[in-house]
Amino acid sequence: MSRGKQLPPPEKSALTLGFMRLSDSAPLVMARETGLFARYGLEVALAREVSWANLRDKLVVGKLDAAHLLAPLPMMTGLGAGGMRANLLTGLALGLNGNAITLSRALWEALGGERDASAPGMAAALHERIAGSPGAEPLTLATVHLFSMHTFQLRMWLRAGGVDPDREVRIIVLPPEQMCDSLARGIIDGFCVGEPWNTLAVQQGIGAVAATGHEIWNNAPEKVLGVTEAWHNHHPATHLRLRIAIMAACQALAEPAQRELAAEILSQAQYLGLPAKVLLPSLTARFSRAKHLAPMDAPDFHVFGRYCAGFPWRSQAQWMVRSSGALLGKDIGEEQCRALVQQSWRPDLYREAARHLGLPAPSRDARPEGLHAGCWEFEPGVVLGPDLMIGGGQFRLSAG
Repeated sequence: MSRGKQLPPPEKSALTLGFMRLSDSAPLVMARETGLFARYGLEVALAREVSWANLRDKLVVGKLDAAHLLAPLPMMTGLGAGGMRANLLTGLALGLNGNAITLSRALWEALGGERDASAPGMAAALHERIAGSPGAEPLTLATVHLFSMHTFQLRMWLRAGGVDPDREVRIIVLPPEQMCDSLARGIIDGFCVGEPWNTLAVQQGIGAVAATGHEIWNNAPEKVLGVTEAWHNHHPATHLRLRIAIMAACQALAEPAQRELAAEILSQAQYLGLPAKVLLPSLTARFSRAKHLAPMDAPDFHVFGRYCAGFPWRSQAQWMVRSSGALLGKDIGEEQCRALVQQSWRPDLYREAARHLGLPAPSRDARPEGLHAGCWEFEPGVVLGPDLMIGGGQFRLSAG
């Protein structure tokens, strides 16, 4: 079963996991479809939800055992932000990257996407357009949840071009699967969302990509496996088996053949219900910015297994808490921030599962960001990926 000591028996074997209609649900779907959950003694049903708020709420009230969650949600739910307070935790990230900013095709062309489709170039062109149109109705851009990497990446991209995200554009929240229809109907001018919705907009000819998440922050945190603290305390052995099975699925997804298989499986009606041709570009690293442009190599568009992608870095969690506090206009003090992170972000649980699989795991909970243009060795045997940020941003926080 595993390379470490024998696993304790599960307290509960029949589980329901919630997920969203996104390509980065692949670790959960593949763990089920390739028999990894069964190998570790778990009978898992996957329940598709339509919004992040629904998913969080069902997890909190016990209708789900675990869920595919936005990375900031465990901390912000613990803070009581967003209408519900509960102690959530994660011991496993589900991957890095996976998002993009897509603009309407008309706006992308007006910004000179044909000439300079780079992320900084598009942001600067947007600033020039706004500055040159005083008094015009502000553009409306959508994100999937206030407390999400999508919101942070959208704001980082805007600021890199000189656009004030609080004053010069209007940012609203929409569920991921409503993005393309809203763009086509002119309700919004652009969005930041996870795949496959950017590719769907490109293939439909209604949108073009201004920036990938990786271009904004190389290998940024994205989704996590979330459970309630009470559920973990009552089911520690079940939770361990769940993490091991999903970690094994993430490792398998590093292989190109597994990515192609994942696209075929995810295309099924009970999962994403979209043609495999919509899922393949980001999963197989051949991502297109616009319908008429040749695909670009994007090997890190989705990272599931490399760079210790599953490790929940407490330094990143602190950054997310502070960034979320800024959105609320609330100063979350250092002591409160550390307490939130220590409760909800559990690298010890990652290390426990990694030992059973014989995988390397960082011994420290914090890392610097924004300093490395290529792969680098954090510790002996622990190789991390690039971590540059648009506009030269960086931070170095201690572990919470």
